Amino acid sequence: MFRVFKLNALRIVISSIRFCLKNVIEMEEDLMKKRFIVVALAIASAVALSGCGGAKSGSDSAVDSKSAQSDGTKTGKKILTIQLGPDVESIDPALNSAVDGANYILFAFDNLLKMDKDGKVVPGLAEKYEVSDDQLTWTFHLRDGLKWSDGSALTANDFVYSWQRLVDPNVAAPYAQTVLGMVEGYDDAVGKPDADGNTTVDPDPTKLKVEAPDDKTLVVHMAKPTPYFDKLAAFASLSPVKKEVVEANPDGWSIDPKTYVSTGPFKLTGWEPGSYLMFEKNENYWDADSIKLDGIKCLLMQDQNATFSAYESGDALMIKDVPTQEITTLKDRSDFHIDPILGTYYLDLNTTLDEFKDPKVREALSLALDRKYISETITAGTYTPASGFVSEGVTDWNGTAWQDNITDKSAYINIDDHAGNLAKAKELLKEAGYENGVGLPEMVYSTNDASYHKKIAEYLQQAWGELGLKVQVNIVEWKSFTPQRRSGNYQIARDGWVMDYNDPSNILELALTGNGNNNAKYSNPEFDALMSKAATEKDPQTRFGYLHQAEDFIMKDTAMVPLLYYNDFYLQSDKITGSWHSPDGFWHFEYADIAE
Repeated sequence: MFRVFKLNALRIVISSIRFCLKNVIEMEEDLMKKRFIVVALAIASAVALSGCGGAKSGSDSAVDSKSAQSDGTKTGKKILTIQLGPDVESIDPALNSAVDGANYILFAFDNLLKMDKDGKVVPGLAEKYEVSDDQLTWTFHLRDGLKWSDGSALTANDFVYSWQRLVDPNVAAPYAQTVLGMVEGYDDAVGKPDADGNTTVDPDPTKLKVEAPDDKTLVVHMAKPTPYFDKLAAFASLSPVKKEVVEANPDGWSIDPKTYVSTGPFKLTGWEPGSYLMFEKNENYWDADSIKLDGIKCLLMQDQNATFSAYESGDALMIKDVPTQEITTLKDRSDFHIDPILGTYYLDLNTTLDEFKDPKVREALSLALDRKYISETITAGTYTPASGFVSEGVTDWNGTAWQDNITDKSAYINIDDHAGNLAKAKELLKEAGYENGVGLPEMVYSTNDASYHKKIAEYLQQAWGELGLKVQVNIVEWKSFTPQRRSGNYQIARDGWVMDYNDPSNILELALTGNGNNNAKYSNPEFDALMSKAATEKDPQTRFGYLHQAEDFIMKDTAMVPLLYYNDFYLQSDKITGSWHSPDGFWHFEYADIAE
């Protein structure tokens, strides 16, 4: 995985250099104007320059000029200005694994199906679909006259190409197994490993059994029943990408607005790293008549105080990153929102390292943490203490709450008895041969500096210090943090997962051996076997029973360290109408409007 990461990183660097040189040439005639804008902003907001072409850093990107106000009043257009995060790692549907990146992809791409404001699956690029009686064949029928954002025809073969690209090991898509691992031919497509992890069949992405018998029909052949595949067909990673533009520039097509050809309500028309992404209405979208906004400007800001200033001044009408010190005051405001989402904030202990191979050490580090204190004091009640890995809000096979049906409560964390947990943690370290932490190396905890992450990191230093451990905090820029964590280039790291659909398998799969999002590099054949049984079981009650056993297992083995259950808290102006925030952590502005 580390080798793949280095290759991908090199590709991204080379592509970025090409893109920057291209932009420098194109911007030469307009250089004096841009210098004037940058200087003006520096005086107003203490700009720190970064990125290619002198783009502003995330600490100062409220607006790049008054010609693009959040309500569009200066241009006569309705441009909605929002903030969902700092610089994004990727907006290539195959390579993205972050919520903010997926949200941008949601603006630019429609998929076969979509999720509506009530969380129901509705038609997207496919107007209808059928599932065979044995649940092994899914047939999707595309709408008439579908077009890419560049006006060319979109066909079912575009999905065949895109999905086979997704499973190509050379692409190294982190979601490949999660979204297509149930499709017939997947193992042959990615190269089937033997018991020792060695590849026994050379990868051949074309062996993935998806086919287009004609331009409007896509047929997917399943290796096992997958009742939730309709939700996957609405997921960002399975969005189609245009073969011609991707193959012309495999590493750089998605960072250049001129080649970012898409299928959704908006198209990417501008990208200033460290400043903003600009999406404008896609006139070739099949449902363009329903789109009221002329564009969405997404500020790429890391400094929460600058983000808050942009919102308070009206330069942004919605911001995700709210300064934590403002929460207590903001809670009484009508434009401050706290929405529950299906997600868990957890910690990765890099299980490839000797110090974390003993499950007693992992459990000790977990039990030493006071989750109620973190929730109630550090996060001011905006997050919920986690006793298990599967988040609150997930439903069981019969519609009841997942947590109400836990089969082995002894495997879970008693969040009401921190003193007892801490005493057990110290005893576990002693049993592992590390009494008072003696013999364990100094720990390095990696996190990005946003929301409560830094405050939680400081707490971890203190809490693990009570076990006799020394902990350093390593703050990493967001766009570098996710690839670093995915490659395993860390010791302990903050992590989090917002579920893509309401099924416990979606988060439990993070502990599967070889899963592209298994950042802890955890591997246990007993757990894998339970997940395999669940994946092939047709009876819902029996299937969910296997999934409960799987969570029991990784909780006992401390595969990861669940800390909190997510809620999204944000500021959004009442001027925005027709938008919604979904339980999977996405802000839907596709059909939004701005009130006069």
